[in-house]
Amino acid sequence: MAVALWYLWPLLLCSPCVLIQIPEELMEPPIITEQSPRRVVVFPTDDVSLKCEASGKPEVQFRWTRDGILFKPREELGMIVNQVPHSGSFSITGNSSNFAQSFQGTYRCFASNKLGTAMSHEIQLMAEGTPKWPKETVKPVEVEEGESVILPCHPPPSAEPLRIYWMNSKILHIKQDERVTMGQNGNLYFANVLTSDNHSDYICHAHFPGTRTIIQKEPIDLRVKATNSMMDRKPHLLFPTNSSSHLVALQGQPLILECIAEGFPTPTIKWLRPSGPMPADRVTYQNHNKTLQLLNVGEEDDGEYRCLAENSLGSDRHAYYVTVEAAPYWLHKPQSHLYGPGETARLDCQVQGRPQPEVTWRINGIPVEELGKDQKYRIHHGALVLSNLQPSDTMVTQCEARNRHGLLLANAYIYVVELPAKILTPDNETYMAVQGSTAYLLCKAFGAPVPSVQWLDREGKTVLQDERFFPYTNGTLGIRDLQTNDTGHYFCQAANDQSNVTIVANLQVKDATRIMQGPRSAIEKRGSRVMFTCQASFDPSLQHSTTWRRDALDLQELGDSDKYFIEDERLVIHSLDYSDQGNYSCVASTKLDVVESRAELLVVGSPGPVPQLELSDHHLLKQSQVRLSWSPADDHNAPIEKYDIEFEDKEMAPEKWYSLGKVPGNQTSTTLKLSPYVHYTFRVTAINKYGPGEPSPDSETVVTPEAAPEKNPVDVKGEGNETNNMVITWKPLRWMDWNAPQVQYRVQWRPQEMQGAWQEQIVSDPFLVVSNTSTFVPYEIKVQTVNSQGKGPEPQITIGYSGEDYPQASPLLEPVKALNSSTVLVRWQSVDPAQVKGHLRGYNVTYWWEGSQRKHNKRHVHKGHVVVPANATSTILGGLRPYSSYWVEVQAFNGRGLGPASGMTFNTPEGVPGHPEALHLECQSDTSLLLHWQPPLSHNGVLTGYVLSYQPLNDGSKEQLSFDLPDPELRTHNLTNLSPRLRYRFQLQATTREGPGEAIVREGGTMALSGMPDFGNISAMAGENYSVVSWVPKEGQCNFGFQIWFKALGDEKLVARLPPQYVSYNQSSYTQWDLQPDTDYEIQLLKEQVLLHQMAVKTNGTGRVRLPPAGFATEGWFIGFISAIVVLLLVLLILCFIKRSKGGKYSVKDKEDTQVDSEARPMKDETFGEYSDNEEKAFGSSQPSLNGDIKPLGSDDSLADYGGSVDVQFNEDGSFIGQYSGKKEKEVAGGNDSSGATSPINPAGTLE
Repeated sequence: MAVALWYLWPLLLCSPCVLIQIPEELMEPPIITEQSPRRVVVFPTDDVSLKCEASGKPEVQFRWTRDGILFKPREELGMIVNQVPHSGSFSITGNSSNFAQSFQGTYRCFASNKLGTAMSHEIQLMAEGTPKWPKETVKPVEVEEGESVILPCHPPPSAEPLRIYWMNSKILHIKQDERVTMGQNGNLYFANVLTSDNHSDYICHAHFPGTRTIIQKEPIDLRVKATNSMMDRKPHLLFPTNSSSHLVALQGQPLILECIAEGFPTPTIKWLRPSGPMPADRVTYQNHNKTLQLLNVGEEDDGEYRCLAENSLGSDRHAYYVTVEAAPYWLHKPQSHLYGPGETARLDCQVQGRPQPEVTWRINGIPVEELGKDQKYRIHHGALVLSNLQPSDTMVTQCEARNRHGLLLANAYIYVVELPAKILTPDNETYMAVQGSTAYLLCKAFGAPVPSVQWLDREGKTVLQDERFFPYTNGTLGIRDLQTNDTGHYFCQAANDQSNVTIVANLQVKDATRIMQGPRSAIEKRGSRVMFTCQASFDPSLQHSTTWRRDALDLQELGDSDKYFIEDERLVIHSLDYSDQGNYSCVASTKLDVVESRAELLVVGSPGPVPQLELSDHHLLKQSQVRLSWSPADDHNAPIEKYDIEFEDKEMAPEKWYSLGKVPGNQTSTTLKLSPYVHYTFRVTAINKYGPGEPSPDSETVVTPEAAPEKNPVDVKGEGNETNNMVITWKPLRWMDWNAPQVQYRVQWRPQEMQGAWQEQIVSDPFLVVSNTSTFVPYEIKVQTVNSQGKGPEPQITIGYSGEDYPQASPLLEPVKALNSSTVLVRWQSVDPAQVKGHLRGYNVTYWWEGSQRKHNKRHVHKGHVVVPANATSTILGGLRPYSSYWVEVQAFNGRGLGPASGMTFNTPEGVPGHPEALHLECQSDTSLLLHWQPPLSHNGVLTGYVLSYQPLNDGSKEQLSFDLPDPELRTHNLTNLSPRLRYRFQLQATTREGPGEAIVREGGTMALSGMPDFGNISAMAGENYSVVSWVPKEGQCNFGFQIWFKALGDEKLVARLPPQYVSYNQSSYTQWDLQPDTDYEIQLLKEQVLLHQMAVKTNGTGRVRLPPAGFATEGWFIGFISAIVVLLLVLLILCFIKRSKGGKYSVKDKEDTQVDSEARPMKDETFGEYSDNEEKAFGSSQPSLNGDIKPLGSDDSLADYGGSVDVQFNEDGSFIGQYSGKKEKEVAGGNDSSGATSPINPAGTLE
């Protein structure tokens, strides 16, 4: 069976820990196995019972001595003696309650057989009678109020500790405190008596646990005489009564010191140790500090202990001089042992104690002094030595040590035997250990004489030639730094002069467990997660396990909790808190070895709350100061950088905290400078690099005294909101600067140029309106704070102005300079300051688009605004439309508003056009393409034509072919002679006189490149009178036209013949109407009479409708004509209703003039913004008019009111141009050059 040596080897190598196993065939010397305690107390109801048990072979015989004289219990007359057979224990029952008195004495038990005699320790037997209080006459105790008194108890003596209680006749305990206390001797001490102490039933009760009885003393009558003149007196010790005393304390036992004092006022007790500090971990103070208890006394507790009784009149003291002594204790206890003939026995008996114990030896219970001198023993340095032992020298020895505090006894036998060598360790035992460790192969041999032990290998050679092999005295073989080749058989041979025996031990060396990658120490923030990993390797033949520990305790996954997650080689801890920090270790183990890798986890975060605040130096409140102290906060593993001190005024601003400042993190107190008349409640918050922690609890509230104001208001201003007044405003003082419950403001003003007397007024609100002033006149202004304690400091003078009026003059415009086709420079001359009538704030530049220089093009009004600072007389307008006419106006403005405007018209030069719209490629043949396009939305001048460029993409050639198309009205162009296998890039640009504009680019190829037309995923679905054909255009397939023909199957006379319809490939679907219900149709897709695809579909319904003979009423043109008439009649009716409700009719021109351009922007006087020319908005957005008289867009009228058809196109800014047909188009054609649609608002009308 395998043995885990790392578990057992400390026990096996420790020979004193192993009891000597004597073979069964041998005799055994006597050994005391059980005995009575050293002190036995017999109470009246108890029997006298003493215990003594021993083992031995042959059977042990017992005898007793009392006070050194043989004692035979069975021979005691008149007693009932019970004695157990084969035992030394006995009990004696008497016939009276005090019979045990005659058996008091010192007893000792002796156990003997033919090998020797063992002896018990001394047993002190004491008999205690029934406790009784001596009869006495208790006289009343009379004392004056304020004096001290001692009520004695003096209970009967007892061998067991007593419990003393002081009660009254109602069995209620006498209350004890600093003034009234009971001493260790049981007396009741009064430091000073009060009239409330006047009672006649102070009773001392004594509890005897041994006899389980409680007796009480006669009641004591305490009479307290009241007095009107209680005299104060300094302390005086009632116990102890002298100035010093000497005590002996026993090592390992508690030490109790007591001091009880009297005096008035009641004294307090302090304990001092002049020779050094008190051992705080072992000292307790009891009985209101009057008793000092020192636990587990040691030699270092020697010295002086001083009690000090103090009150306001003086002190008294007592010095205890403590000497620490010790009962005997073992340093080396003699051990029993087996010996062979001729050997030498040495029994060591080393003891210590204070005072030094006396050591004596006995042999078989007889003192060595009483033995003959011819014995072969000798005593050397306290040890008993016997040489050349023989079987007749078998004995039991006793070593006894005693001093005045106790006695020690040890029995040890010397057993001399002749035994053949015997190995107690089982044969063929298998041991397993891991590489690098130490193996221990056991070979416990027994014999007399003691056999010699040696370890041999398979070849019979000693293994000790290798320095890694080492033997132990008990036969064990150790092998350190194990290697794989140490696996094998080892032989243990034990021999003495009687015999020679051998056993074999099998050693298997396994791979050591190793942690390849252990957990790494981490510092993580609170609330985050951390993951530890552990990768270990094991011997494959051993069962293994990997566990996680925290601070040396196994860490288990917590059921349903999501705190810990343990899987394979990972430990994940979620939602970290400060309680999670510690040392985490991965433990990889087999039954042979354990490997551990440790990592430290620190959880960091913002600090904890400051636990406690304290305010001191309250006398400094008169100087508006106070000292604030606090206890340091927990830094949570990140040093505290600073403390933030805040305050709250629960009267003026409850639940609102203000910062008083910050102090360094190593500071825990500061003197605060406060403001007068504030109810301060403080709190302190610790801050580290992770942020602020929780604030401390609130401090007590302190109030600073009132004072005159120390500050005046700031931001004093004087401005008029009317032409004949001035409004004086200021920023009111914060309440914490009032220095009183209320505050007011003393306002003074006078005209700046007059330097006359000041006018003043005291107000509570932070403003004052001065009326009846001249327009825009400067004033000197002062605002001073006033409260019940006085005025604030002398205020500074501020210059303010009375109300402004509108500017009276307009800037003089200079000619506008064009910088490029979309940018111009506008300049003007500044306005005379006298005409501004206020502070010149700047200039407002307004401009709008009046029309394009091309004909037949109407556009809507486009307005822009630029605000220019007062110190500038020019601005650049950018983002304008090329080849357009603009109107610009400039106005000066002040705080009152805008002045009159000056304006002029300017034109922008022609520019390059925008890119053409919607360039499409249509396949014509294998070598030709048809290009379709739309003109650019932004002409930016007069179009002169187009430039078409193209180049092949996949033949490696970079040559680009380009040619002009001089016709601006051209919309298509057919390209021929193209390569059927090449893909081309086509680029089309529109041109003006300024050159070509932005290009539109498309890529594609001819029909041959695309291959046969592909109608993949084509499908058809039908309703009752229609059918929808859908297909998915093939990616890369060029667009082409083809025909769809719906051909009815069956009786063609019943179904109208439908003509083929032209369809574009890229439109991906076609809907055919006018089909007959419940009819089968064949659908053919044709291109140039070539069938591309064919499919069938059947319409829904219940049957065909028989068609009447063909006539004009069924023709499409007739139906369309009738429908148009109906629509026109409806439009006319709606127009009549609208015109009637409006009370008149409006022309198209009026209609346009009453709309607001969507891009007009209102001016903001207070900012200097840039001109905004957003051309991405549709003109349908409404804007408010400048004078409020214009209807917003969205009125009752619509474009339908203009009559005729409307061809809607879109400009590049997304707004549409309405091209009107008929009479209205002719009227426009005869107008000026502005061919764009006018804005729905007439700007000139709005600015009049």
